[in-house]
Amino acid sequence: MDSQSVKTSTNVPLSTQGPDAGKKIIGRKRGIITDTLGLLLAVAAASTSDNTIGINLLDQATTTHPTLTKTWVAAGFKSRVVEHGAHLGVDVETVTKDPQVKGFSVVKRRWVVERTLGWLMHHRRLVRDYEARPDNSPSMITIAMMDNLAKRLTAENTQPGENPYNYNTHKIRESDVL
Repeated sequence: MDSQSVKTSTNVPLSTQGPDAGKKIIGRKRGIITDTLGLLLAVAAASTSDNTIGINLLDQATTTHPTLTKTWVAAGFKSRVVEHGAHLGVDVETVTKDPQVKGFSVVKRRWVVERTLGWLMHHRRLVRDYEARPDNSPSMITIAMMDNLAKRLTAENTQPGENPYNYNTHKIRESDVL
């Protein structure tokens, strides 16, 4: 489980956005919970605290996936989320970065949800929150994840700069064009 702060567009009402002091962003927060493969289990979007988003995500995930027994969360999710998870029968483990490691380091099991957030950011519509109503944002996130899965199923895994049609890797020579 993780949350992300994104800037909002100019058409978003000021009453539905707020500041994220830690990241110095004025916008909205959204949270996701994924399985161990990084596939979306639940999504929530609001301008609320990590605790509120975490509790909402746990409620959604345990309703649709009653076999959920463990989740890893960032340090931003406080004891209220851990207690709510225990009430629902979910072991919520807070994982933090090793304080002795300087710079970037992979945090246990958290990289999975971070990777999913990265996949979602490939969708231009999700880089910034354009939705006038915050409750529309989870739908856009779900649609983007369905697009990711469809691309996986159809083997359309192109990277920027690659041939999007994967027909051939033949280099076009100037003589071929003229």
